[in-house]
Amino acid sequence: MVINYSKLEKIIGFKFKNKGFLKEALTHRSYLNEKPALKIKHNERLEFLGDAVLELIVTGYLFHKYPQKPEGELTNFRAALVKSLTLFQIADEINLNDYLLLSKGEAKDVGKARHFILANALEALIGAIYLDGGYDAAASFIEKNFLANRVEAFEKSGLRDAKSLFQEKSQEQESATPVYKILSEWGPDHDKHFVAGVYLGDKLIAEGKGSSKQEAQQEAAEAGLKKKKW
Repeated sequence: MVINYSKLEKIIGFKFKNKGFLKEALTHRSYLNEKPALKIKHNERLEFLGDAVLELIVTGYLFHKYPQKPEGELTNFRAALVKSLTLFQIADEINLNDYLLLSKGEAKDVGKARHFILANALEALIGAIYLDGGYDAAASFIEKNFLANRVEAFEKSGLRDAKSLFQEKSQEQESATPVYKILSEWGPDHDKHFVAGVYLGDKLIAEGKGSSKQEAQQEAAEAGLKKKKW
């Protein structure tokens, strides 16, 4: 399959010297399961690399930008910037879905599973940019797409730890302490997904999904806050 990546390169503001890195970043394992004869790799190793590069660059940016903030606040800030939902939103903004190589079955699924695939592909893209252009190129992409607008937006909205706020409101309003349970999980070890439920007593208040138990619990707490109108 021949894809013209030049439009995507214009959108992301980076031109690859080695287009093989870009193609690998956008190749899902399912595509190669249908076409095992192809001599290309899927994007999971690049995703692993990109995840680390993203966290390092975001951490360094926040560390220098907010010298007075304590470690806990910086951790929450970083978590909001690198969580799956943020990754999916950015992947959607740069039209990454138009360039993914997927199996026929995966291509038909446009629900939550596609969100995870796009989030992972964005991490792989970061890994590919890092390999092709080095740290500065990856940092430039991340600052433009993750930091330029989102840091200020999170700051203005008053970034909060949803779990802490939900616990505070639950104790104030209902004299109860929330309990979180993992309702389901799926996927291989390198690509796990979780559904968490937040309970008050025996009552399930809301559910959340994420690529880690902690992220799923945060999403459940956010959904609980909305449901309770807190």
